[in-house]
Amino acid sequence: MIFGNKGRERFLEAVADFETAVRAQDPEGAQRAHQELYRRFQDAGERELAQAGPRLAALLPEVPPGPDGAVAVAVGACVERGADPAVCAPYVLDGLAGTLAGVERFCDRWAQTGGGEFPDPDAEPDPGLHDRVGPEAAMAWLTLPQWEMASVAMLNHAAVRTALDAGRRAGLLRTLRAVEEASGHDFKCLTYALLVLDDEPLVVLHRPTGTGYAMRMSGLGDNFQLHTLLADVLVGGGHLPGRAPSAEEAAVCRDRPGQVHTTGSFNLVTSTGEWVWNEGTPSDIPVVDGARLLVLDPPPYERSWPAGRFFPHMTGDLRLERVLGADEAGRLLAGCVTKEG
Repeated sequence: MIFGNKGRERFLEAVADFETAVRAQDPEGAQRAHQELYRRFQDAGERELAQAGPRLAALLPEVPPGPDGAVAVAVGACVERGADPAVCAPYVLDGLAGTLAGVERFCDRWAQTGGGEFPDPDAEPDPGLHDRVGPEAAMAWLTLPQWEMASVAMLNHAAVRTALDAGRRAGLLRTLRAVEEASGHDFKCLTYALLVLDDEPLVVLHRPTGTGYAMRMSGLGDNFQLHTLLADVLVGGGHLPGRAPSAEEAAVCRDRPGQVHTTGSFNLVTSTGEWVWNEGTPSDIPVVDGARLLVLDPPPYERSWPAGRFFPHMTGDLRLERVLGADEAGRLLAGCVTKEG
């Protein structure tokens, strides 16, 4: 293996060779350059990766179906090591949208040709798959896990999530859920990444004390993370009684690597009394009068879990903006339902 500046220069040379071969529609040359690019990747420094990520992303529309998934993964790897996600993301998310459309055709064609258990995208592909559903639909299905990986690498960054048009995000989620329903395959990471909320108002009411809190959340991948941070801000901040998470339990839910065992402090419910499960996402909390409204009840039994982040590369945040006045909190709580059992 080659190290140092020479190795880094050869990585960018491999990127340039790959660009040339793709644009010349030279599949054999592109395959050789792609292999060399991967061989040199580990030797590349931050500066080289910062240059390579956008260049490879810009190539994605020209790379044929199949190899494009591997290139998207390479773009994601560049972003994870310092390339600009805001520059790379539009190409990756365009590719994801096209792949999901292809997977919808795959699901339709699969059902029309006899159905049965869907093929495992990670297994050796059936030689007859292309004939059964068509080559582009087959490639879309087989490369969707790669596009999921690359897209999550983009969506780990708040700049990408906040720039994503709400209508497009909703469209990607609709298609993804239709694919999951038709195929029985779980693309949970991508679904959860598309559901992440940023700079989102959250009104929290604590039923036992009759108090309320205006909060704001960003980058929370699931409700385990939200639950831990609620206890950190409200119990740890001296606003509510109960068990406060340790500093380490809170830190791993914000930006510190790893997981730490924690115990739940509340039962999370909606204003209409339905439980908000820790296994779900903050997007499950309904909007009431312009803000998501969450009620905290005493936990019906002890629950514990590994505190941390569903997306280890995504920074999470929950902050208290103001404590509601007693009249405001009382009015809001009066409109909330208590369900027994």
